[in-house]
Amino acid sequence: MNRPLIVIFTAIVLDAVGIGLIFPILPSLLQEVTHTQNVAPYIGTMTALYAVMQFIFAPVLGALSDRLGRRPVLLISLGGAAINYLFLAFASNIWMLFIGRAIAGLTSANISVAMAYITDISPEDKRARRFGLFNAMFGIGFIIGPVLGGVLGDAWLRLPFIAAAVLNACNLLLAFFILPESRTPTREKLDLSALNPLRPLRWVFSMKSVLPIVFIFFIFSATGEAYGTCWALWGSDTFHWNGLWIGLSLGTFGVCQTLAQAFLPGPAVKLLGERAAILTGVAGTCIALITMAFATQSWMIFAIMPVFALGGIGVPALQSLASQQVDESSQGQFQGVLASAVSLASIAAPLAFSSVYFIFRQEWPGAIWLSVVVVYAIGVPLVLGLRLKRPAAAP
Repeated sequence: MNRPLIVIFTAIVLDAVGIGLIFPILPSLLQEVTHTQNVAPYIGTMTALYAVMQFIFAPVLGALSDRLGRRPVLLISLGGAAINYLFLAFASNIWMLFIGRAIAGLTSANISVAMAYITDISPEDKRARRFGLFNAMFGIGFIIGPVLGGVLGDAWLRLPFIAAAVLNACNLLLAFFILPESRTPTREKLDLSALNPLRPLRWVFSMKSVLPIVFIFFIFSATGEAYGTCWALWGSDTFHWNGLWIGLSLGTFGVCQTLAQAFLPGPAVKLLGERAAILTGVAGTCIALITMAFATQSWMIFAIMPVFALGGIGVPALQSLASQQVDESSQGQFQGVLASAVSLASIAAPLAFSSVYFIFRQEWPGAIWLSVVVVYAIGVPLVLGLRLKRPAAAP
């Protein structure tokens, strides 16, 4: 692995750590700031705000990176993240927490730029494997984030944010001295209308060939939100898990997913092709979800984890296929649109899955996992209809 990839993957890990870092300490932090025990509305609002900022700014940063270069956009976002975590560490009012979480969503929108950077420096035959590593790094961050937040938060509620600020500052220095530019910035005058976050969506709707890819990304991202929304509730209601067992189950899931995404996508795409690899991942995930829906013993959940992890090959294969749909000059913009689809799913899906869960909670908590299978089923015909095409030029 070359040094630029190491810097990019480190940035992705830190983005994921920052997302997961706040979950264990957010309720206590909000109780301290608001002086109330009923903090659920604040948690929902902050989660939605974070996703909304990603939705707005991911295509903006992607479009800017196409014109100004990947490196300056990444450096600015890393610096912004470090400052933001210091801001959160010393926030004393609820409005300061909201501002900090909004800035966190904005800076984490650099994921679209990182994906465009990987596309720039990767030949087509290596993209699936590197996108797999990309997702594996994100998985590692999600494993580290909640654990780090819980451990440091027990020592001091604000300490996790200071740690995140230091980590992002170190990565900023690393990127500044090591990360080269991956594409030559254009000399064209920046069109301010390109900064309109809705413009990339209009661009996508003008290119009918990429609409299925964007919708599939939305579906895959929506299904992923079910785990963070319902896993802890389901484990407690079904198996009477305490916090330790919920953490162990999520940690096992994260480790298996990370290993699968790190080592399986490249060989799977070479053996099966992108489309078949996507369907294989969907099949593995659905088998695991159905097992979870009907499981009566907790050991069944741990036993099914390797099959569950097979789903990790689907998204990298889809990312590789998606990167072939537009020309090189539009990769940043297109990756920004895909990141927006992910963010839009992260706004809508938790509300939908939590509603479904509470409808069936008393009679059958496991029904939530069958609802995820239904959502996957909507995307299967779209995957079957995908074709390898020459990249389309942006209109």
